[in-house]
Amino acid sequence: MGLWSRTLLALLSGPGRRGGIRGWASSSWLPHLPPAGLVSATELVSHWTAVFEERGIPEARESSEYIIAHVLGAKTFQSLRPALWTQPLNPRQLRCIQELSSRRLQRMPVQYILGEWDFRGLNLKMAPPVFIPRPETESQVIAVDKGEAAIRLTHENARRLQLQDRIRIVPLDVTLEGSWAHLLPWAPMDLIVSNPPYVFHWDMEQLPPEICSYEDPGALDGGEEGMDVIAHILALAPQLLKNSGSIFLEVEPRHPDLIGSWLQSQPHLCLDLVTVRRDFCGRPRFLHIQKSEPQRGCLVDPRPA
Repeated sequence: MGLWSRTLLALLSGPGRRGGIRGWASSSWLPHLPPAGLVSATELVSHWTAVFEERGIPEARESSEYIIAHVLGAKTFQSLRPALWTQPLNPRQLRCIQELSSRRLQRMPVQYILGEWDFRGLNLKMAPPVFIPRPETESQVIAVDKGEAAIRLTHENARRLQLQDRIRIVPLDVTLEGSWAHLLPWAPMDLIVSNPPYVFHWDMEQLPPEICSYEDPGALDGGEEGMDVIAHILALAPQLLKNSGSIFLEVEPRHPDLIGSWLQSQPHLCLDLVTVRRDFCGRPRFLHIQKSEPQRGCLVDPRPA
């Protein structure tokens, strides 16, 4: 069995629905119509940047540039032909920019507004409430998910990128009793890479509107200490990993100490915290946990809680 077919990503999001962005109703953009005669792409970027800044929208200029470039058929504003920067836009393009910008004023993430996003050389379709891949944390791995919306979108992206033969997509909730048995056909695995729900429950209300209003809360809320799903993954891992196999977890900066202590209290799992790595912002967010060789007193329960 090859590495790809023995690699598992537990991208655990809660039950969700596939949301679209068509038909978004909002009148919030009406007071923000550009002044008469403001019709070029460069002028519109400046206008909407000022509007976004006034309304406290994060990454105001980047948001306006992505929206206007999208309407003009480009990925980024910088990739537009210079002639388009000053060329007047037609009424249809102006209406489209106003509509998309109104969604950003509602704090909808740009990825959902555009309906697609480039990530590590791959063009992925985006639709709420499916979790948005972010470059400071994500890796290219095989997906296992319990969210229907995420499963559908993963299948669609796999087809678009012609990766069907390299990806096995398993709808599964690993927190359910007996779920481990559904994964045994792929064991023993080399790696388990997981981006589980890890936000402390009491921190959920502090998330920015772009996240808490659009992304699936089930993909974020990890319980009182953000450990609810993480503990299930770690309990499942010994059944699925080969000896010396590894688990790579994305976690919250408070988790390395919590998980290290938890593993020490569970010696029967034979899992050791090997490395803690930082994200692009310098926060301890990535854990490498390794399955040790079976030893006396290191027994694995074939039916983890």
